[in-house]
Amino acid sequence: LQLELQELLLVGMGAVPGALLRWLALHLGDQNLLVNVLGAALLGLLAGLPAAPRRQLLLGIGFCGSLTTFSSWMLAAMKHLSSGDWAAAFGLIGLTLGLGLGAAAAGFQLGQRLPR
Repeated sequence: LQLELQELLLVGMGAVPGALLRWLALHLGDQNLLVNVLGAALLGLLAGLPAAPRRQLLLGIGFCGSLTTFSSWMLAAMKHLSSGDWAAAFGLIGLTLGLGLGAAAAGFQLGQRLPR
């Protein structure tokens, strides 16, 4: 039980700044694409580094989990679709997927190359 509480605390400590940064990005002009791509890069970097469960809980699940959200991305795409702007909807989906995969791969490769 003690270990589970420590893990929960690490996730919460990472989630708060991630959520605040996401809130700030959305209030600076609906930056879903930016936060999702940056989060993918950071998560890729973390995955490329040597295993560190506490770091993964704090930064991977906590910070990146609250910074990036699938639901906000889909809501933005749905709003474009509901207004009849199919090009913007599919452009957002394609761009986020392409840039996100590229950012995650680049982050992972960087993590693999950093000195151990």
